[in-house]
Amino acid sequence: MDNQEPDPKNPNIIEHRALPIGKAMIPIVALVCMLAYNVFVFGDEALSGSNQFILLLGGAVAAIVGYFNNTPYDLMIEEVSENIKSTAGAILILLMVGSLAGTWLISGIIPTMIYYGLQILNPTIFLSACVVICAIISVATGSSWTTSATVGIALIGIANALGIPVGMTAGAILSGAYFGDKLSPLSDTTNLAPAMAGTDLFTHIQYMLFTTVPTIVITIIVFVIIGFNLDTTGTADTGKILGSIEEAFTITPWLFLVPIIVIAMIIKKTSPLIALLVGTLLGGIAALLFQPEIVATLGGSDTLTFESGYKGVMNAITVSTSIETDNASLNDLFASGGMAGMLGTIWLILCAMVFGGIMDAIGALAAISKFMLNLFESTFGLFASTVFTCIGLNVTASDQYLAIVVPGKMYAQAYRDKGLAPENLSRTLEDSGTVTSVLVPWNTCGAYQSGVLGVHVADYFFYAIFNWLSPFMTLIFAAFSIKIRQLSTKTDS
Repeated sequence: MDNQEPDPKNPNIIEHRALPIGKAMIPIVALVCMLAYNVFVFGDEALSGSNQFILLLGGAVAAIVGYFNNTPYDLMIEEVSENIKSTAGAILILLMVGSLAGTWLISGIIPTMIYYGLQILNPTIFLSACVVICAIISVATGSSWTTSATVGIALIGIANALGIPVGMTAGAILSGAYFGDKLSPLSDTTNLAPAMAGTDLFTHIQYMLFTTVPTIVITIIVFVIIGFNLDTTGTADTGKILGSIEEAFTITPWLFLVPIIVIAMIIKKTSPLIALLVGTLLGGIAALLFQPEIVATLGGSDTLTFESGYKGVMNAITVSTSIETDNASLNDLFASGGMAGMLGTIWLILCAMVFGGIMDAIGALAAISKFMLNLFESTFGLFASTVFTCIGLNVTASDQYLAIVVPGKMYAQAYRDKGLAPENLSRTLEDSGTVTSVLVPWNTCGAYQSGVLGVHVADYFFYAIFNWLSPFMTLIFAAFSIKIRQLSTKTDS
């Protein structure tokens, strides 16, 4: 993942009690059925609360299965507690991202990014440019979360102004962000995967290039084709939009200093929470310096005073704020939920951790993983089993770290027994565990990215081409024995 998520604390699957695969699948089947019906009834509003409750109901079904398998109630609660504890860092980051978005809006930082971006990016190259820009930022920072919270938000704004569907844009942003997240030596998961598989970091990165480069090239080509066929007639005339932005905000390149400082801090391995806090405070200072009238208005005054300045900045940080312009299409764009806007996502994560914790405690995750391990006997089957296990854990455990650590521990010996070098395993963990987490709405990554970008997972799922194509690419390489390194000779077959 990236260096701003909670550090993994040796997560593992509990194996205290054997659970038949049939019983282990009961909560999964129940959850999928309930979620499907809930989405059918509520549509896009399902994430407003009903999906969260469905996750709790899924946890209740798992608890009933555990009860009849003699799993102690205290153990289930303990695992839920540990799961929730592991998300503390992610929750704090979500709150800080909400506060940063608020001050970056009222300071004019985001409008300035949109203003200049509209002049540089046109609809034809926009989507492919999103992939490249986010890939560069993510490689530099090792953080898909930082990438989406900074340039990602601005690119969504530009897409709105150009009339480009935000689902497409979010898919392009995440494709680029997870390319960098997957390859950057600064990324958590890029370090975690080789550690679990038993290889070194740079061998792992080098070996990932074989599957990752073709995947990102295909992704960019697809977005280039989409761009050439994108119909934005009547929405790409940016003259009036630029005028409206200039009317509402003081636009100056000096505002770029704030995001540059934040990104530089991340690159220097400053704690993400500290970097986001500094970015929030600098955004507040920039708002007072460059947009005093906006801050005063938000503070309930016609003129900027210490009290109105303090109140205006604090409102932007904590609650919903919006800046009215003479262009109706910009009014929804220039709105931020602040920290309060992130509470729905936090709610989703907490409920997902309840489900994942109970599934872990009753031994369901262990049963499913063992079943997958024994499902195939061929070399290709081993790769396929790894891919399906990683994706399955992203869905059931709702945690990307578990989707890397558990299969890494579970399959390491199996790869050695087949004479396969450990980098085969580490690459497969990243190709299927790291990148697919963002495709699951109740996974911490899916919930985070959906909340930050303001785009439902269902809307960007198809367009997150890099993310869903990566597992297929690693299976294609395995099926045709392309770059499958042997343990004995360390040569590629």
